[in-house]
Amino acid sequence: MTVDSLLDRVASFDVGAHVTGLGWLGDVAAFALGDGGVILLDPSGDRRRVEAHPDAGALVAAISGERLITGGDDGRIVSTDANGNVETLVDEKGRWIVALAARPDGALAWSLGKDVKARDNRGQETSFSVGSTAQGLAFAPKGYRLAISHYNGATLWYPAVEKGVETLQWKGAHLDVTFSPDNLYVVTSMQENTLHGWRLKDGKDMRMAGYPAKTRSFAWSHDGDWLATSGADAAIVWPFAKDGPMGKAPRECGVRSAVVTRVAFHPGALVLAAGYADGAILMIRLTDAAELLVRSPDTSVVSALAWDAKGSKLAFGTDNGNAGILTLP
Repeated sequence: MTVDSLLDRVASFDVGAHVTGLGWLGDVAAFALGDGGVILLDPSGDRRRVEAHPDAGALVAAISGERLITGGDDGRIVSTDANGNVETLVDEKGRWIVALAARPDGALAWSLGKDVKARDNRGQETSFSVGSTAQGLAFAPKGYRLAISHYNGATLWYPAVEKGVETLQWKGAHLDVTFSPDNLYVVTSMQENTLHGWRLKDGKDMRMAGYPAKTRSFAWSHDGDWLATSGADAAIVWPFAKDGPMGKAPRECGVRSAVVTRVAFHPGALVLAAGYADGAILMIRLTDAAELLVRSPDTSVVSALAWDAKGSKLAFGTDNGNAGILTLP
């Protein structure tokens, strides 16, 4: 099949290390790197590097307002703003930051083995422990509530409420976790190459199987009706309108001979960006399955994707240090 191209709209550059995460700080693209640095690219094309984790690596990243928050193997959680100002928010004295979540109001959560810590936007810190390593964290879209994925299920925790804990059980090792935008569902990826979900109003289980590889990237559509996932030779997009995906077939978008590694929905349209294990990136319109090539395949793996708030620019990064920005016409 012939795929139209947006290659002439992409500015590419080398950042020198594995891109472990990225996000937009207003009009500035921020790339977290496996060597501990953060690259900031402003609208004029000027680049600067700041040392967020000197002599260490940035393992996880999240956006909080107009700050990039990174957690490293040095045990530090660091804030970097669009001007390159770096601030250490947390120092866990060398304990690896396994997972990280952030809210626009400045609230943070992070995990270290079985221990989970949350800090609200006033600086009040609370701790909680689960029975096994806390692999994934996600804040609910409304309210100060946190989902924690771990072995044999997930835990919902209100850090500000004593005994504000609810357990969601399902056997197996659960990795990443996400809330639906309407706050009605929690979905986890699993070591067993499947997804599992819970409908929160009644605890109903939802099993979404058939993946050849692990799902490590989620993206919700702007209307909350679709959940796009990585882990197959297409972006697998599950319908969540009305009663969720049970009994409904997912859509397979952007079928290629390589596994999808990252997905990112446009913030205002039913358009999905999908990055692949062979370095390719496609932009796919759900309404008619039209595809546009954003990046040609090579020897890299797409490791990060993020749209800006306006949906006019898409930033990407790979495991071999290549990065770029697509600017839509």
